[in-house]
Amino acid sequence: MSAQPETELRPSLRILPLHAELLPQVLEIERRAYEFPWSESIFRDCLKAGYSGWVLSDAQNAVNGYALMSMAVGEAHVLNLCVDSAHQQQGYGRLMLLHLLRIARAANMTIVLLEVRRSNKAALRLYESEGFSRLGLRKAYYPAAAGREDAFVLGYDIV
Repeated sequence: MSAQPETELRPSLRILPLHAELLPQVLEIERRAYEFPWSESIFRDCLKAGYSGWVLSDAQNAVNGYALMSMAVGEAHVLNLCVDSAHQQQGYGRLMLLHLLRIARAANMTIVLLEVRRSNKAALRLYESEGFSRLGLRKAYYPAAAGREDAFVLGYDIV
């Protein structure tokens, strides 16, 4: 994992808590990114449940990405991590992922888990480059145009 804080990597970017007033921007990114996007009610339920929610904001206060993670009984679960398509391949996803790992470590979690579409090669490269390992496969986990798509279950042991 990179030891350099995100503020040194991208001084014009800030990671801020996700609040309900930011949901319109988050939902717009979500709808552009996914064929089967989360609904507003799912995001609101995550906020209501107190999940760790974050946005990546630029100097103009535009949301460029977001992430949600649940934490319980020593286990963190990345529920959603997405970067606006206009800002992909610029390290923004890595910034968000490293932030989530720091949050999990600070909360004394022992493992971080997530699911990723089998076809999402860019996300797999990101997660595996940061030390996530493939733990298993969830058959037909995600909705897809041709029915359902498998998901890899990835895990990151916090040392």
